[in-house]
Formats: sequence, structure tokens, C-alpha cells
Amino acid sequence: MNVLILGGGGREHALAKKISESPLCEKLYIGPGNPGTSEYGENLDLDLLDTSSVARALDDYSIDLAIVGPEQPLVEGLRDALEQMSALENRIFFGPGQSGARLEGSKGFAKDFMRRNGIPTAGAQVFDSTQIELAVAHIRSIDPPFVLKADGLAAGKGVVITSDRVEAEREIRELLGGRFGDSSKTILIEDFLDGREFSVFALTDGHRFVLLPEARDYKRVGDGDTGPNTGGMGSVSPVAFVDDLMREKVLTRIVKPTIEAFEKEKIDYLGFVFFGLIEVSGEPYVIEYNVRMGDPETQSVMMRLESDLLSHMVELGRGEPLSPVRISPRSSATVVLCSEGYPANPRKGDRIEGLHELEGVQIFHSGTRREEGGSIVSWGGRVLSASSTADSLSQALEHCYAAAKHIRFDGMHYRKDIGR
Repeated sequence: MNVLILGGGGREHALAKKISESPLCEKLYIGPGNPGTSEYGENLDLDLLDTSSVARALDDYSIDLAIVGPEQPLVEGLRDALEQMSALENRIFFGPGQSGARLEGSKGFAKDFMRRNGIPTAGAQVFDSTQIELAVAHIRSIDPPFVLKADGLAAGKGVVITSDRVEAEREIRELLGGRFGDSSKTILIEDFLDGREFSVFALTDGHRFVLLPEARDYKRVGDGDTGPNTGGMGSVSPVAFVDDLMREKVLTRIVKPTIEAFEKEKIDYLGFVFFGLIEVSGEPYVIEYNVRMGDPETQSVMMRLESDLLSHMVELGRGEPLSPVRISPRSSATVVLCSEGYPANPRKGDRIEGLHELEGVQIFHSGTRREEGGSIVSWGGRVLSASSTADSLSQALEHCYAAAKHIRFDGMHYRKDIGR
């Protein structure tokens, strides 16, 4: 079958590598892709927010199955628009419609969804741009730490956690004043949960599901979880503190109730569900839902997935019996290499050296560009990620950090404490 992956980051590079290994995949296209994805398929010059451009690609390249990598096209209704155009007729489209994508597109909607369906999560109050003083008054009435979240999409940077009341009040005014445009004109002030974070990933048709390996990512830009939030600085899988008992609690209290709620609330859903979780005193709570795989978690997860990802998608898309998921017992790790100025103001255009002299490490491209002469340059905040698998997490991390020391571009920085 012909497969199209929509997106152009490290997540899509990891998906492209995994999908290309499937015997079901005859031709693989990635739109727009990046210099790394071109190793596994043909890159297409696509604008993911241009529905007609995507529809033409589905027809021009006889696509049988399409996978949406990033969240924004889903939140803006790409699936719904393509269905109205009949572009998805007889095709499998792996990504939910707008009703399901609201789980990521609106944290307020997701919070209400969890309350209605008895899914454990932190309490929260919602405020919009007309309620700035009410939000400030609420902060003055509660104890720190304070958790502020932009309601809409903010590229992983819309969460502020601080114990400084003055900073919290300033952040409220800036968020509700439009720091992230419409995305932060409504915010949530959440109860603080003190625990350890991890992520669980499901593929579902809204009725059935299969679970992928769990992972943990590291959001803060600096060592020791310091500095501002980013889209993710690294990840590991498996997660040391997630044992069989915790997996069972997540399955029975969170995953199954979420999928059952899709049926109950008539949410038509085919795609990934990312459960951002926190373990508090041995109990799991949902921090957030995403309606796609994470980046850089995908890199670590795909390195441990031994079964055929494309086969799982086809079975869900066609209503066929589900094959068992096979997961490697080995450990995987991912370290993200960032450009100078990331996350606030990343620099572009620095030449990258050392990419083709590595063994035992998979390099995934996230923000790169190929120049006319063939050289690869940085073209985003998170430029590359180094991923590896080994018999132990410490060995996998050794491989990743050896690669990080070998790769060179001006201003490159990365966390030195991933997985530690």
C-alpha cells in the first residue's frame, strides 16, 4: 500500500523509519518531510493547513493510508474537511476529526471530559481575557506552587509552574493579554500535583485499542529541570518507576475509561491518544491529552516497538482482528540537540557536521534544511535528536551522548541529564 505521513519533524522521521520497515508499505511519502525522511521515502512539498493541497496528494500518489503527525491540522479540522470533499473515501486516515482533536485543542474541554467520565486529574479553574482580575484574585487566595496553562495550542510552551506569586500574577496578565494569541485568551489555573511524570500511548479506532511502550520526556530547557518549558529535550523508555501494577492502574482507570467515553459521547476517533500522566503517591492522574504522538517520545518509543506499526493501523482502520503488540525488553533513549537561542529565539542557518560518521545511534532530523550544495543546516529550535537502544538505559544514554559530542554546529546545546 502507499502511505503518506504528514509532517516534517523528528516525530515524522521516526514514524517514516518504522513505517518503511513494514512489508505492507510499497511506497512511502512524507509531506513536507525533512532531509532525514528522504532516506525512507519521497518528500512532498505540502502545506498541512491547505486542505486542497493534501487532497490532491492523496489522489496524485494513490495514497491508501495517511498519518497526521502534528496536532494543528487535526485541531483545525483537516480530517473533517477532507471527508466533506470525499477525499478520504476508501482510504484510512490516521488522525481524529475536530471533535476528538478538542482533547488537545482545548485544555478546558479536556478537563470537562475527564470530570464527566470519572478520569483522575487535577482540579482547575478556568478564566478568560475578561477575567484577568478574577484570575489574579484566585492566585492570591491559594497556596503555591501555581500551575498556569494556556487553553489552546502553544507548541509545548503554554505551561507555567512557579512558586513566586508576583511572577504568577505577571504571567496571568501576559497569557490572558494574548502572549499566544487566541490560544491563551483562556487559561486554566490548576491544582499542583507533586509527582513523577510519564506518558502512555494508544492507537485506537474509538472502540478498540493497542498500547505502545510508555516513555518519559524532559520539557525544561536546562539541566535539573530548570529554565522555560520546551517542546521536549529528550526521552527514555521504559520508565523505571512504571511497574506492572502502575500499568494496570493506568489501563483500568484512564485508558479504558477514555476509549469508552469516546463511544458514550459519540466522538468518532481513529488515531493516536497520548496520555500525559503523573504518578502521585502510587496513583496515576492525567495531566493532558494529546491527539498524536509526542516529539521526542516517538523516537524512543519506535526504537522499542518490534511489531509492525503499519499493520496495527490497518487493522484498526479496517476493523480487522488486532495483532499483539511486541515490545523489546531493551532500553531506549533520545537526546535533543538544539540551536542557539532555543526556545525563545532560535537561530537558523548553521552548518551541521558529523552526521555521517556514527555507529549504534539513529539520528532523527527535526529542524534541518538541505542547502543547494548538499550541506545540512539548522532550520529550527530543535534541530536533531540522537536515539539509541541498549541492554540498559545507561548504555543507551552513553551512545546518545557520544553522538552529541561528535555532531557539531555553532550554538548547539542539549541537556546533559536526560534519564538521570
